[in-house]
Amino acid sequence: MASLQTLSKSFSGWVFFCCCCCLPLLLTSCLPLKGAPAAHHACRLRKINFQQPYIRNRTYTLAKTVHASDKDTDNRLIGQQLFVNIRENNRCYLMKRVVEFIVKDVLLTEVKNQYPYVEEVAQFLASLTSELSSCQFSGKREHIEKNLDQMKNKMEQLGENGKTKAIGELDLLFDYMENACTDPPKKGGNKKKN
Repeated sequence: MASLQTLSKSFSGWVFFCCCCCLPLLLTSCLPLKGAPAAHHACRLRKINFQQPYIRNRTYTLAKTVHASDKDTDNRLIGQQLFVNIRENNRCYLMKRVVEFIVKDVLLTEVKNQYPYVEEVAQFLASLTSELSSCQFSGKREHIEKNLDQMKNKMEQLGENGKTKAIGELDLLFDYMENACTDPPKKGGNKKKN
């Protein structure tokens, strides 16, 4: 009987220890470190989103169709200039903002009735930005806003051809979004060089 009481006291001591010491450690170990970007995981899309042949084909076909009527070969809206002074961990956030702008101010305007597949592509791109709704920038926002404003200003300067150019570059937008917002494929430890 004495050994049963000793065992009982020992067991209750372990339960007390686990509840008071171990449980709080387990619960707090899941929290992000102070100052660490908590929403980084929210700035990721699944690669499968971009591997759907149907929507990829629609996007590239629309871009190619409209690009043929774009006579301005000197300007580019979607390109590496968007990423000037943008840290890699903010590139997906930047592309989310670019896509939101293109969907709202280009694809869902009067042009949606002028070209085939515009609404399908707009819905697809809007679904991606919806998945990225929790994606936030980290650090200073000024370079992101500056680069966005430069793209918008260039499009505005081009007038009606600005929308044509934006639609003609949807294939680039698709690729830049995929590269910025998905993890690169893992190939036996080799890192892809930029």
